[in-house]
Amino acid sequence: MNLTTENLSQQFLAINKLKSLALPLGILILIVMMVIPLPSYLLDVFFTSNILLSLLILMVALHTFRPLDFSSFPTVLLFATILRLGLNVASTRIVLSQGHTGPEAAGKVIEAFGSFVIAGNYVVGIFVFAILIIINLVVVTKGAGRVSEVSARFTLDAMPGKQMAIDADLNAGLLTSEDAKNRREEIAKEADFYGAMDGASKFVKGDAIAGILILLINIIGGLTIGLAQHDLPLSTAAENYIILSVGDGLVAQIPSLLLAISTAIIVTRISSNHDLSEQIGSQIGIKEAWLPSSAVLFLIGMIPGMPNFLFLIASVLSLLMWYYLYKNKFKEEAEGEMLTDDGKPVLDQSESNNIDLDEISDNSQISMQLGYGLIQLVDDNNEGPLISRITGVRKQLSKELGFIVPQVRVRDDLTLDSNTYRIRIGQTIVGEDKIYPNLLLAIPSDNSQTKIEGINVKDPSFKMDSTWIEKHEISKAESLGYMVVEPEAVIATHLNQLLNKYSSELIGQDDVQSLLDNLSKTSPQLVSLTVPKIFPLNILTTILKSLLTERIPISDLRKILEKLSTINNKNLSPYELAEIVRPTVVGLLIQQLAPLNQALPIITFSGNLEQMILNIANQSGENGLILEPSLIQKIVSSINNSIEKLQNENKKPVLITAPAIRKDISFMLRQHIDNVDVLSFTELPDDKKIDVVATINLDQEETN
Repeated sequence: MNLTTENLSQQFLAINKLKSLALPLGILILIVMMVIPLPSYLLDVFFTSNILLSLLILMVALHTFRPLDFSSFPTVLLFATILRLGLNVASTRIVLSQGHTGPEAAGKVIEAFGSFVIAGNYVVGIFVFAILIIINLVVVTKGAGRVSEVSARFTLDAMPGKQMAIDADLNAGLLTSEDAKNRREEIAKEADFYGAMDGASKFVKGDAIAGILILLINIIGGLTIGLAQHDLPLSTAAENYIILSVGDGLVAQIPSLLLAISTAIIVTRISSNHDLSEQIGSQIGIKEAWLPSSAVLFLIGMIPGMPNFLFLIASVLSLLMWYYLYKNKFKEEAEGEMLTDDGKPVLDQSESNNIDLDEISDNSQISMQLGYGLIQLVDDNNEGPLISRITGVRKQLSKELGFIVPQVRVRDDLTLDSNTYRIRIGQTIVGEDKIYPNLLLAIPSDNSQTKIEGINVKDPSFKMDSTWIEKHEISKAESLGYMVVEPEAVIATHLNQLLNKYSSELIGQDDVQSLLDNLSKTSPQLVSLTVPKIFPLNILTTILKSLLTERIPISDLRKILEKLSTINNKNLSPYELAEIVRPTVVGLLIQQLAPLNQALPIITFSGNLEQMILNIANQSGENGLILEPSLIQKIVSSINNSIEKLQNENKKPVLITAPAIRKDISFMLRQHIDNVDVLSFTELPDDKKIDVVATINLDQEETN
């Protein structure tokens, strides 16, 4: 058995060596072919092989999904061109040296092609050959060359933008570092490919020009040699040498034309998940196009003097094609109506009356329901632009919060309006809005003075006045200072905001245990001594939930456990423990609000107002902070006004209070304001610069 395996390995190595030697050996044969005279039967073999090679290249070009799938095409094109030119040199040598013996001097292939095209009339044969040359050189080759040149230019111009898009997706968490590396390599390959195609198209053009020159050399040189050296009559010399010249040119030009068509297909190919025939068939196979075509053909067929029968037949065939497409479309719609919302067919009435537990319960922590008009944002493989955005949101939030955000279950819901989506945390609906998948959302900025036409709405995330516009108006909107957002990005931003707000509801004991298991790899003693010896898992989970409620990340779990391990009083509630832990990890929140070298914008209470709240808190005792509704309204209104003014300056302020009232003030404000963080002045790092941007006063709503 070992000997057999060893023999197989040696055979594979030998085959690989032969493959690596095949290309250099082929190039050497081509060079030898141009120097050493070849017998006519070898010319037949090589010409047949050349036609086969050209057909293979054309078929591969037709069945590629995207141009880069045939990235070796420029090199293959070069070798095929050299092969054909080598054959031209070899055949020209035989035509000029042996042409006086008759049309069969250069082999059966050249004689057959020449006799078939000429068909006894030299002038017609030459004109047919000239037409083939014109088609190849002027139409196909010139067009393919122009497309190659433009594609190469635009590809190179688009490279910086594509690189920036990859960096943006990488920073947003939509791509891993490995995915980004692969994307960059693909962009580099694309630029190299179109650059090579720009040069390779010149090979095709030069080959067509060489075909014309070789034909003229064969005819003029052959007639001169036949008349001067072999004393042939003019008619005999013309018959021999023109048949040979046209046959030789035709054998070369047919593969050249096939390669030119292959070049044009490759450079005009649009990347798709289907080969070219499927792509074209799916795009022209729409019933709305065939019925008008049939009607026009019918009208032409009724005009006297026209070939009425042919046009009427074409009209009937077009009508049959329309009927076939209509039947298929109707069948697909009927099958779609027979599917449940899980995509399973309803087989009969008795089966449809059965209720499955999965239909009435959903254990997913985060779910999103889409109206049927939004299904296009998610494809059949559970991918698509919306899924990519959701994945990016989860990755980014997981990094910011310190735990893995659960997967989002996306399902269709026929009870919703077509363009409506709904977001749930558990079974609770936390967000719902409407978007338009075929439009773009234009959000105005401070520089947007002109109103743009469209569907006026409120942005679901920030409740800003926005407008849904057509895609062709994107340039106009951007020129007017609007920020244009894709529909899937609108949903993803709304989801990001809601997951941030309800992050404390996304973590449970299983998730905390996973975090502890991961930490135990580097700090096993800390984990084992703290949980469950000092605090059980459920208490730690409540502490982490309390921190997340106030948007403090729990990514530094080691610091949290170290602080908890120093607390000796086990009678404290989890919320009191969270207050003790806060100063240890609040820096994670501060660094999100203000970078390291920037001052933290803060809002403070005036001395009188803060002292009044402290006195009320002391009187309330354990009942919590009890303020009059009018006072709460004034405080909330003042803070809201300050935050809105600072948002225009891209500043995210925090409210600073005394430690004794921080928790109660935070709880009160969360009932009215979503985006305010409340810290005590003892939680501010000593080395962090602060900027007092507003002071809340009872007499004046705010003092800047």
